Amino acid sequence: MKFLKQIPSWLHSKYLIAAVAFMVWMFFIDRNDIPLQWKRINELKKLQQSETGLNNQILSTRQELELLKTNPSTLEKYAREKYMMKKDNEDLYIVTKNNPN
Repeated sequence: MKFLKQIPSWLHSKYLIAAVAFMVWMFFIDRNDIPLQWKRINELKKLQQSETGLNNQILSTRQELELLKTNPSTLEKYAREKYMMKKDNEDLYIVTKNNPN
């Protein structure tokens, strides 16, 4: 009983004890604790940025597809660049850059 007199009176409050217990529970013990929530929020931000980049890529691909559907010279250029196609009377030379690594 003597040690209880050494503890300040404001620490005897049941509301303070309940609040501290709740905070400890929420920060460390709960299945959805605060650090896990922060980690999930950061992951969500990264996924949203990735989604934005992929949406931009989809938009540019759709524009390129429209050009390929409407313009035959664009289709020929695309086939030559991407699939290395050539006409019958042409020679095809492929030049690659060597990395010094």
